[in-house]
Amino acid sequence: MNFKTGDKVVVIAGKDKGKEGKIVKIFRDENKVIVENINMIKKHIKPNGQNAGSIVEMEAPIHASNVMIIDPKTKKRTRIGHTTDKKNNKIRISRKSNESLD
Repeated sequence: MNFKTGDKVVVIAGKDKGKEGKIVKIFRDENKVIVENINMIKKHIKPNGQNAGSIVEMEAPIHASNVMIIDPKTKKRTRIGHTTDKKNNKIRISRKSNESLD
């Protein structure tokens, strides 16, 4: 998976198709990401000794194949490529504009 926390992405499939947001958390072993204010669900919290039960809205994970990164130059969705810089460090680039994503 080529995503990092803080990347700006757009959803390309599912009920939130077309919406944009930042990646909050990544689950590499499940190949899923959590994007802020995308794929919102209602979770029922059981009451315990300190607080009463409630219904909380929170983000659910979305599969990484259903999101694409937004190109910083063109502001459109793009694929991620890899190359090396002058110091031989591996960097991520956008395929549309060849801009660095790091």
